Amino acid sequence: MKKWIDTFLGDCDRWLLVTILVLCAGGAVMLYSASSILSLTQSRYQSDMVFLKAHLWRLFLGLSAMFFFIRYDYKRLKLLAYPGVAVVIILLVLTKILHVLSGASGTARWLEIGSFHLQTADVARLALIVFVATYVDRNKRYLTDFKKGVLPALAVLGTVMGLIVIQPDFSSAAMIGIIGFTLLFIGGVPFSRLVFPATAALTLAVPVVLMSPYRLQRVLAWFQASDALSQGKYQTTQALISLSNGGFWGMGLGNSIEKNLFLPAPHTDFIMAIIGEELGLFGTIILLTLFLIVFQRGIAIAKRSTDPFAIVIAIGIAFTFILYAFINAAVVSNILPVTGLPMPLISYGGSGTVVSLASMGILLNISRSRRARVSHQGWGRTRRG
Repeated sequence: MKKWIDTFLGDCDRWLLVTILVLCAGGAVMLYSASSILSLTQSRYQSDMVFLKAHLWRLFLGLSAMFFFIRYDYKRLKLLAYPGVAVVIILLVLTKILHVLSGASGTARWLEIGSFHLQTADVARLALIVFVATYVDRNKRYLTDFKKGVLPALAVLGTVMGLIVIQPDFSSAAMIGIIGFTLLFIGGVPFSRLVFPATAALTLAVPVVLMSPYRLQRVLAWFQASDALSQGKYQTTQALISLSNGGFWGMGLGNSIEKNLFLPAPHTDFIMAIIGEELGLFGTIILLTLFLIVFQRGIAIAKRSTDPFAIVIAIGIAFTFILYAFINAAVVSNILPVTGLPMPLISYGGSGTVVSLASMGILLNISRSRRARVSHQGWGRTRRG
């Protein structure tokens, strides 16, 4: 069995793999704890595992995708980069059109065709990482030329961001913008070529926030220390109460008070509040340390690679993972206003979990390919840094 596992995984980064599996297992335990009461109420006290069962199915799909990409040569992604981003743009447009035609209210973040549901912004995030990595690899000599090298990439990035903003999903669009600009800089675009478009994007973001009542309410509620139980402040207030209940060591697994319908949707964007309440500051430090390990391994994989395409993808995946995790933690602790961004592999969610695990599979394949190549070239054993 061990020989078969070693053959299948190759010499991929085992520290990264183990950390991902620990996050998946720990996330499932905490999701069950956070969602059990809500599950009982929604199922009329028939089951406390409604959300857990759905989450485990999505974990299965995500882990299957991860192990597939561990064996899938990451270099083949270059062939899929441009068609992939084109498909994403079509999906984003289709999502909005179908939502409008259905006459449904609310946001158009999910592409719903029968029983099939897909949050298109999650797929767009990974597709853009692959697109930018491919673009900078193929256009190295033009990256200092704004018109020939930088503008085409920014046009694609801006199109995807704009389509996500009109869903509306401003937070996901902002994250994709941050990731895209960061990867363009890492890929070789001079900082001076990115200053103007970044400034323009930030300038456009202000009216986008001001024109949306619910976004403006979130920002204003974050600035206001009083009126803690107002509509815009209620969820954050309950999250802070939850964290304070936990203290350093926590109230014990399953003993959260806030999950008893005080904290809205405790199993999604604010699951870290329940982790803090039940496992305390100690538990949240362990959780964030695991995310830091994933980030560190991703950067180490990028540093060991000699392929510019692999370097940009590795940094993009690692940066995305840590960015989402720490922004989620900042929101729960009221350092930032509410964004609606999940905690990767921990929060309840379908597309995000599957895409995150698929991304980890690509990262593991890059580590596997690099080490196999070094061994084949006779450089001896690669130190696992």
